[in-house]
Amino acid sequence: MKTAIVNIGTIVSGDWREPLLPGDAIAMADGRITSVGSVPDAEIKAAEVVIDAGGATVCPGLIDSQVHITFGDYTPRQKVVGYLESYLHGGTTTSISASEVHVPGRPSDVDGVKALAVAAHKCFLDYRPGGMQVHAGSIIIEPGLTEADFAEVRSKGVWLAKAGFGAFADAYDYVPYVKMARDAGLLVTVHTGGASIPDSTAITGDMVLKMNPHVSFHVNGGPVAIADEDFSRLIKESEIALQVCTAGNLRTTLLCAELCVEHDAFDRFIIATDTPTGSGIMPLGMVYTISHLASLGGHDPEICIAAASGSNAAVYGLESGYLKPGKLADMMIIDAPLGGTQSTALDALKNGDPFAIASVITDGVPRFVGRSRNTPPTTRKVQVAENRLPREFG
Repeated sequence: MKTAIVNIGTIVSGDWREPLLPGDAIAMADGRITSVGSVPDAEIKAAEVVIDAGGATVCPGLIDSQVHITFGDYTPRQKVVGYLESYLHGGTTTSISASEVHVPGRPSDVDGVKALAVAAHKCFLDYRPGGMQVHAGSIIIEPGLTEADFAEVRSKGVWLAKAGFGAFADAYDYVPYVKMARDAGLLVTVHTGGASIPDSTAITGDMVLKMNPHVSFHVNGGPVAIADEDFSRLIKESEIALQVCTAGNLRTTLLCAELCVEHDAFDRFIIATDTPTGSGIMPLGMVYTISHLASLGGHDPEICIAAASGSNAAVYGLESGYLKPGKLADMMIIDAPLGGTQSTALDALKNGDPFAIASVITDGVPRFVGRSRNTPPTTRKVQVAENRLPREFG
């Protein structure tokens, strides 16, 4: 499928070091971006669907790097069906599993945790709820796993591992297991902060440093944060990515962002929701955290969007997250919400308001055009200008 967006007012790249791009159009074909900014007329004419952005803003689709996936578009924690498709209407085009810890009766033996991770991974290979890409299947690190076990699940496609929910009496006991998982080629994440559910463990900054995972999950608390002094240690003494979550502590979210900017470590600052949990289901969770960082933290909204898109993609090795030729064609058209005091999506974020979403596109396919069911309507009119396909995109 070939799709083009024209009459764009602002293009947000997803790259925090070069967050805004010149131009007013984007073209995509066969699920990939082909041109950004200045698009040849021939490419626009060849598009089967042309969307008129009406001067609105286009940015990458958001990547939620901590979602509590189970099986299908269902969360047993909140007993809700269809939440992932609803998150897509909140601008999240990619979700990454926080491990399948919420599966009822989840196993904790070696064979069981391996089977659970492999099954979850394979279930989402071709299943895209609402058009969302879901990276599921994160092996829960439990006592007894060996180098051979980690190598086995990696050979079957699993590339994620999670520490912090296993039956370890002392969190420092995770250290050799994290190393085994990393050596097997798995990207390792770790629960950080106070215990969140009965079978989780409180994990301090020092414990995270000793484990040396790739990502410190909800470093701002999920929902209870680590000590303030631990943030500086994690930034200065490691290369660990620092993930802040909507379901965490807002004060330490702002603290972490400020310290990352101060120490030129914003590449490692990434955003997620850590939902569904006891904090609920948050289709606009990513948007809220972006607006908090822009309005309360004083950071440019375009770099906050990058922390929720391109920076996540870089940490997790994904091909989405950036509006660049060759990247996956996952993006959204956003604008100032109708009736607000600001005139653009970026200014709305600075003001502390959520932006309005007019369209979400994944794999180069418009999933809807006009208005998200989860946001206010846009100030500008975004519409399909040309459609050569026998289907609607409203």
